[in-house]
Amino acid sequence: MLNLFIRSLWNRRSTAVLTIFSISISVTLLIGVENIRKGVRTSFSSAVSGTDIIVGARGGSLQLLLYSIFRIGNATNNLSWESYNEFHNDKRVKWTIPISLGDSHRGFRVLGTNQEYFKHFRYGSKNKLEFSRGQSFSKVFDVVIGSEVAIKLNYRLNEKIIIAHGTGRKSFLKHDDRPFKVVGILKPTGTPVDQSLHVSLEGITAMHIDWESGAPPMEGESLSSADILKLDLKPDEITSFLIGLKSKIHAFSLQRQVNSFKEEPLSAIMPGVALQELWNLLRTAEVGLRIITWFVLFAGLLGMMTSLLSGLNERRREMAILRSVGAGPGTISFLLIFEAIFLTLVGILFGLLFLYITLFVSQPLLEAYFGLFIPIQPPSVKDLIILGVIILNGMLMGLIPALRAYRQSLSDGMTIRL
Repeated sequence: MLNLFIRSLWNRRSTAVLTIFSISISVTLLIGVENIRKGVRTSFSSAVSGTDIIVGARGGSLQLLLYSIFRIGNATNNLSWESYNEFHNDKRVKWTIPISLGDSHRGFRVLGTNQEYFKHFRYGSKNKLEFSRGQSFSKVFDVVIGSEVAIKLNYRLNEKIIIAHGTGRKSFLKHDDRPFKVVGILKPTGTPVDQSLHVSLEGITAMHIDWESGAPPMEGESLSSADILKLDLKPDEITSFLIGLKSKIHAFSLQRQVNSFKEEPLSAIMPGVALQELWNLLRTAEVGLRIITWFVLFAGLLGMMTSLLSGLNERRREMAILRSVGAGPGTISFLLIFEAIFLTLVGILFGLLFLYITLFVSQPLLEAYFGLFIPIQPPSVKDLIILGVIILNGMLMGLIPALRAYRQSLSDGMTIRL
């Protein structure tokens, strides 16, 4: 019986391959969308913890969240140091973390900040940043690098690095006359911190102090590092800043004050609210993709059923011979149902295999370019339920040709049809 089943399937191998392909693509999309959704939510939610408000130049709330926390995109404008100080000194504020962006190193973002960053920034379940080697920056030209930066670029303590102007992976403008020294390497966090280089705000100012409108100084007019260290390196402006409040009840009042700030146009967002806005935005796309995937799946299953039905006429003699040697109608029906289940199972296995290969290949790319970590995990209970529904539908699609084969008589298979 097994040999007959294999030979029968081999005779219709083209149709079987197409059926398996459509089912495997559907499984890859269905399970993949769920894995990516969970991975993205986990990565985004764990990237910032304990921050009550994020303040930046006037713009969209999602944009402010993405560039301040996830290093995705760029700010529409900067905000003045005086505005930062005004809110920093507010009696409702417990701590603030200034953030200055705009430079990079070999595709990794450079973040200018101060010691408050290492003292108050939290991720995951309010975990503190910890050093695997070295310590925080204490001098103007010190840099602390994330774990991924150290691994990908094979950096160690006391190495000299050159920071590039701008945020592109390749830059023709570099601060090569002002190298920074690696003084610390952070432990892995699974957040964008791992793909960041951290320097002091004074370091950011020192790099750009003699630049004009984003252009480097003329040859011979550049200041030396020794001359720069004698100057006042207090920043004139920053990109954004994080706020931790003494009490959560002040969050809405401070947010309203920032949004109505008269000195310059500012925006204040709450990370949790902004993340929920992001999920609502993505939910429509998730639902749409799921619907399309289910249609692709049912199209594949209907194709399998059509193939089995159309194959019945070609296999009339094959089934009549089986009936003549003692195989009952139930055996013939079971053969067709087993074929449908087999094609569905093979499609599921290939779909899962393709999914995990795709995740394995794309995981480092997503982490390097977008700071997103998509974990590679075995199918969850929800995934197993989806797979069970697919197998059940495959079996149901095999029932229709099986019932038709069950009703066929022995003489029907021996009759020549014109």
